[in-house]
Amino acid sequence: MTDWLEVQRGDAPLVVAFPHGGTALGGVEDRFVTPWLARRDADWWIGELYEFVRELGATTVATQVSRSIIDVNRDPSGASLYPGQATTELCPATTFDGAPLYRGFDPEADEIAWRRKTFFEPYHAALAAEIARLRAVYPAVVLYDAHSIRSSIPRLFEGELPQFNLGTNGGVTCAPALEAALVEVCAASGQSYVSNGRFKGGWTTRHYGAPESGVHAVQMELAMRGYMAEPAEPSPDNWPAQLSTKPTIGPTLRALIGACLTFAKGPA
Repeated sequence: MTDWLEVQRGDAPLVVAFPHGGTALGGVEDRFVTPWLARRDADWWIGELYEFVRELGATTVATQVSRSIIDVNRDPSGASLYPGQATTELCPATTFDGAPLYRGFDPEADEIAWRRKTFFEPYHAALAAEIARLRAVYPAVVLYDAHSIRSSIPRLFEGELPQFNLGTNGGVTCAPALEAALVEVCAASGQSYVSNGRFKGGWTTRHYGAPESGVHAVQMELAMRGYMAEPAEPSPDNWPAQLSTKPTIGPTLRALIGACLTFAKGPA
């Protein structure tokens, strides 16, 4: 563990990753329009929502670095994961809404290379090491990439996002049985959900998902309304909203993690 990378090891065949929960700005706060703007698009409270997974033996890997510094769920080459659709870059120059993040500065090639070496590569080295450690013990390991996002961002998607957004890159990154089990949990919740809709899985899911080799990767993007009272327009006075004491999605999250563990452990 470093001051920005946290790995908590468990013995179950499940790794839960938190690529966007961080708010640290890498010592360059003064370059941003405001530090608040640079932190606004974090996956707020994501670690707290899934804190229970450690009790179940899951391994967690989390970065405390803001996605505004570097997005560890983007292709390190800079290639877009969603060609033709609005998205943010490896080292974003704008917010989700398209507002400039920096004051008269955008990260150039040498700066991006430094951030990639300093943050991206160690994060993924840790993630790969934990997957390999568990895969040496179990015939199947599940990587669950945990995300959340504001329910409405017109630049990124139309209307209100479903509550649960499962991504398997069109069924490529995990076994059909795992995807079916997770869809069943979402359907049983009585809340809106979609599989491989707007969010099909980022670089992490696509890079590590290799079901033929026993590594099954899924991404779960949550609409934030399921665990906080979202304001109509985020501002420094109201954002981030507080985590609900009893999130409506809490039981479903436990069921999703349970389904991952049941699949990975195989028949009793």
